[in-house]
Amino acid sequence: MADAAHIPDEAETRAKWGNFAFSPEYKKKADIYIGRYPAGRQQSAVMALLDLAQRQVGEETKTQGWLPVPVIEYVAQYLGMPYMRAYEVATFYTMYNLAPVGRYHVQVCGTTPCMLRGSDDIMAACKNRGLVKGATTPDGLFTLTEVECMGNCSSAPMVQINDDNFEDLDYDSMTAILGDLADGKQPKIGTQLPGRHTVEPYGGPTTLKAMVDKNHDYRGEWK
Repeated sequence: MADAAHIPDEAETRAKWGNFAFSPEYKKKADIYIGRYPAGRQQSAVMALLDLAQRQVGEETKTQGWLPVPVIEYVAQYLGMPYMRAYEVATFYTMYNLAPVGRYHVQVCGTTPCMLRGSDDIMAACKNRGLVKGATTPDGLFTLTEVECMGNCSSAPMVQINDDNFEDLDYDSMTAILGDLADGKQPKIGTQLPGRHTVEPYGGPTTLKAMVDKNHDYRGEWK
């Protein structure tokens, strides 16, 4: 794909990450995940350990993190499984980054519900901030990726930035979120609509109103 992130040269990658190992903190977490599975089934923890490895790389690089090949090899060896099996997992799930990303990995959903609700405006806000699909901004702050459905169709359009979802977006709110992140501020996570908390009907229920009136007092408390 033309907008795919560039994977660094293997020799360069091995020189930098060839001696990767879990820090004591991450090793403790890894062993906890492995301990959740029966003896001989430790390979089932591969997704959790790949995530831990990516997070450690992120801490060391002050980015959202990624998985260099030597790091994937380390995880596979840690679990006693073939490297290719771990690589298959890392390449299947978009939660794993196979190339370096910025401090904030901005993943914009472009699937139909988000597209119909204005994801093009979200991409425009990113573009006007200097973000380019498949690339990292020169200051190393943002990486932009267009992804498929992330399960927030009821509050479309949405983006995921690192571990957080931002929903019910428009051009202005997306611009404000990027601005806050660039200024070192924490923008509001979740829906950006005032008065909405999750994905309840905005403006109140439109169907089954009698049942809602009986069981709900409109203060967010069920009887």
